[in-house]
Amino acid sequence: MSNRRRIGTICMILGTVLVLAALSLFFRNRQEDERAGESVEHLLPLVKEYIEGSAEVKEAAAVRPARPDSDPSVMTEIELDGNYYIGYLSIPALGLELPVMAQWDYERLRIAPCRYTGSVKTDDLVIAAHNYSRHFGGISQFSGGEDVYFTDLDGMRYCYQVVKVETLEPTAVEEMSAGKYDLTLFTCTYGGASRVTVRCERSGSGVNKDANDN
Repeated sequence: MSNRRRIGTICMILGTVLVLAALSLFFRNRQEDERAGESVEHLLPLVKEYIEGSAEVKEAAAVRPARPDSDPSVMTEIELDGNYYIGYLSIPALGLELPVMAQWDYERLRIAPCRYTGSVKTDDLVIAAHNYSRHFGGISQFSGGEDVYFTDLDGMRYCYQVVKVETLEPTAVEEMSAGKYDLTLFTCTYGGASRVTVRCERSGSGVNKDANDN
């Protein structure tokens, strides 16, 4: 076999391997996206059930209540399937409602968006999520002015409006959680090299969800 034919054969083999690897990555990401959507569909009704439930429902739940005399940033948390949640996020522009976990790590991010740092009570909440289509995959489309809502487990609904969309490096930890904005949402770019970061400001004071719905 000539050198030219040998090189051509090697290139074909390498090309085939790269195509198969890309297909494998695509299908793996698609499966993770579908599982993330299923997790949201399972967990969101449970979070809402607690918020809207009777006193009996709330007494039976595994809850970490916020205490007014303790750290003012502490939020009420409820345990569901082994993880604690602090409420849910509503993004009408994307047609999404998402439960939000109290703490983050990479395994939890596969299930639902997570609090990265901060609190709605101190106007510095930062929420992280994967770029799954049912999580934060669509926030890169924001241009400003979109409404975002967060409802905590005490039934308080906080209203926000998108004021800035920026891309940060993964190392910009302090800039991500500097506390300049009332609410920040962020996710990885599709290549994973940077972070799409959506900054929001409060557009109204927190109101009781039941009163707001009436």
